[in-house]
Amino acid sequence: MENVITFEDFLKVDIRVGRVVEATEFPEARKPAYKLKVDFGEEIGIRKSSAQIAALYKPEDLVGRHVMAVVNFPPRQIGPFMSEVLVLGFSDADGKISLAAPDHDVPIGRRLE
Repeated sequence: MENVITFEDFLKVDIRVGRVVEATEFPEARKPAYKLKVDFGEEIGIRKSSAQIAALYKPEDLVGRHVMAVVNFPPRQIGPFMSEVLVLGFSDADGKISLAAPDHDVPIGRRLE
């Protein structure tokens, strides 16, 4: 197995559940993407993210949906947009991204354990 990390390394990655509060088209992106605003609760607040999920999702279907994201990466400039968190997902056989999310309701802002 390559790239083995310690449990302490894993704990450095802060993955939280958030709720999408806004999703809009991102026509300037190289690949089809949306600009998301995700609410992570009182401690973290609302953060922005660019997500290449347009193949499987429509903006109106994303609002209110729970997502998982890494919240402690440094912000990253994506064209004219500053992405503050990395929303997580898995690619299918065709490379389409399916969002990672809890399958039961959990409070927003909760950290992955």
